[in-house]
Amino acid sequence: MPLPTRPLGRTGLEITKVGFGAWAIGGPWAFGWGTQDDADSIAAIHRAVEHGVNWVDTAAAYGLGHSEEVVGRARRALPEADRPHLFTKCGLVGDERDPHADPRRTLTPDSIRRECEASLRRLGVERIDLYQFHWPDPDTPVEDSWDAMVGLIDEGKVRAGGVSNFDVGLLERCEARGQVGSLQPPFSMINRDAGADVIPWCAEHGTGVIAYSPMQSGLLTGRFSRERAKSLPDDDWRKRSDEFTEPRLSRNLELQDALRPVAERHRTTPGAVAVAWALAWPGVTGAIVGARSPEQVDGWIDAASLELTEDDLAELRAAIARTGAGHGPVAHELRAT
Repeated sequence: MPLPTRPLGRTGLEITKVGFGAWAIGGPWAFGWGTQDDADSIAAIHRAVEHGVNWVDTAAAYGLGHSEEVVGRARRALPEADRPHLFTKCGLVGDERDPHADPRRTLTPDSIRRECEASLRRLGVERIDLYQFHWPDPDTPVEDSWDAMVGLIDEGKVRAGGVSNFDVGLLERCEARGQVGSLQPPFSMINRDAGADVIPWCAEHGTGVIAYSPMQSGLLTGRFSRERAKSLPDDDWRKRSDEFTEPRLSRNLELQDALRPVAERHRTTPGAVAVAWALAWPGVTGAIVGARSPEQVDGWIDAASLELTEDDLAELRAAIARTGAGHGPVAHELRAT
């Protein structure tokens, strides 16, 4: 059975409710997840496609282009009919002399064009299905940046344009220059802030939403532990994250445990429940879910078709309140799919 799909705003793209996230497979860089085996990465992408996932999200910044190269290799190895849509991002430029240095944010028109050409080469395609601004650039008027995006769409190098990590004010300014196809915000049972403002804005303006880190970068998989947190390598960005250290870690692990009864009722994993929670939020189109091996894909793929009931959502809402985990609104209603 094919996986259910949803329209990504008004872009014309029909996407499965889960997409493969390629952040972790970029390997070492300032916000890397440690060393990764490329063969495992390609196998993970292929497993997702075998399950029916029809899009992959990556970025030029992930491993300073390495993630895009791996995604391109994985895509070329597939029959043409099975090749997923490719989503990528620009606006974070790393230092090749020091890959562990923090990348700089730049959305100047010239930089956007250069990054687009480089991404097209690494991915091995003539057109990017969804091209997104990774983070805002405080030094460049966003109107100039969005005009450059519209130009790439007009030239046929980009099918649809979107943004990531933008607030409502920036969305409004982009929308005034041309329709914003999608927004990519962080959104999970732990980080719920986007549910208060940018996701409702997108719902009102016909902009698709693809939520990233719906399992909070591994914390809600059902397999995370204090021991795992302590053993994270120094080149894994999560070792420096507040959510992975005390006092937040204990609250987050307690919330992870609260997913287990819901998962057992649906004969699935806590990770799939966490992703399904994000997908049930009104206005959310899809969720980006990362994997570093085929087995990790198997752990969350059920979320693509899992429908949480009103009782499930009430139980999870109570768990958020009881544990005190995270921040942002907790109440939402089941959405029609």
